[in-house]
Amino acid sequence: MALTGCGGSAGSDDVTLRLVAADYGDSAANSSEKYWDELAASFEAEHPGIHVEVDVYSWNDVDRKVRDLVDAGRAPDLAQIGAYADYAAKDELYEADDLLSIPTQADFVSRLSDAGEMRRVQYGMPFAASTRLLFYNKTLFSEAGLTPPKTWSELAADAKVLKSKGVEIPYALPLGPEEAQAETMQWLLSGGGGYTQDVGTYSLDSAENVRTFDWLKNELVGKGLTGPTAPAKLNRADAFAAFARGEVGMLNGHPTLMKTAAAKGIKFGMVPMPGAEGRSRTTMGVADWMMAFKKNGHREQAGEFLDYVYSTRNVLAFSRRYDLLPVTTSASAVMAEDPEDKDLAPFLEELPSAELYPVGETSWAGVSASVKQDIGKAVGPTGRPSAVLGELQRRAVIAESAE
Repeated sequence: MALTGCGGSAGSDDVTLRLVAADYGDSAANSSEKYWDELAASFEAEHPGIHVEVDVYSWNDVDRKVRDLVDAGRAPDLAQIGAYADYAAKDELYEADDLLSIPTQADFVSRLSDAGEMRRVQYGMPFAASTRLLFYNKTLFSEAGLTPPKTWSELAADAKVLKSKGVEIPYALPLGPEEAQAETMQWLLSGGGGYTQDVGTYSLDSAENVRTFDWLKNELVGKGLTGPTAPAKLNRADAFAAFARGEVGMLNGHPTLMKTAAAKGIKFGMVPMPGAEGRSRTTMGVADWMMAFKKNGHREQAGEFLDYVYSTRNVLAFSRRYDLLPVTTSASAVMAEDPEDKDLAPFLEELPSAELYPVGETSWAGVSASVKQDIGKAVGPTGRPSAVLGELQRRAVIAESAE
């Protein structure tokens, strides 16, 4: 689906920037096509001589499309996709320093900006962000006389009561292949662990991580508190749909679940993820990335366009359109003060301390795929968390050493 900005006929010195972008909409009515069409047209009106053409693809296709273009020697000028590290490692991207004005680059939320670095150089520019909170069904909790949990033990106790009241899925634990790496990371962080150590090396089989999955297996899954579908076969989309049908007591969710649940009349609350002993020290953050390829030599023009893309007005427009969090501090400050954005405030509060996937590692794509495929086995009837996490760590070390 191609979008062409509404500029005049190109002159001999004009430059056309080509951007491949992901679609954040869930229907033709709110496709990202419309956002980019409007933005490209307004940019062209203010920047004669620079034209912008945008191709928008679904998340199922966009990363592969960019890869195909790069492999064919036809890299776009810009790409807004899920990962940047592979391209940065091959020296195919401009550094952010060479593209953005100082005010624009300094405006990124520091956690997100840091995650866009490889070897202390920023190549990935955060474009969209979200965090996770624990959603709970207020109606089910009220009927059971419960309050939202602050610790793992309280979560398990609430789930047990919900089960006794006939709730089909007291806690939804989606460890199926769609997005198991997200649910996994949220639990690892709440247990004081994570995918990597502070120095950046993988630590999937750390004592903290093994303890977390032992608890999940023994205290939630083993006691029948995660519903009739095995976690290894439950995908995030199915868990969200079940929550919107009123069948789920609790689950981890991101901002888009608010609209889905509200549309179905579900009354819900949101609280920070419980931890082993108290509130989790940090939550999981997710970011998608903008990057600029060197292939066509349009550094200056790409930089002008990106400065425009990251203006406070445009960042807010995109974030509000798709219930996502702003990636700049200026837009975050506006959103935090605006009553119209109050629904996103709890997620926004978590962003400064959120921990992101290790996206600066070229090995992460393979490690993530392994987690999606196998982590559900750790909580299965015959699974041993230490063995599953140990095998995942072995593969991660191999992938890391191959970088």
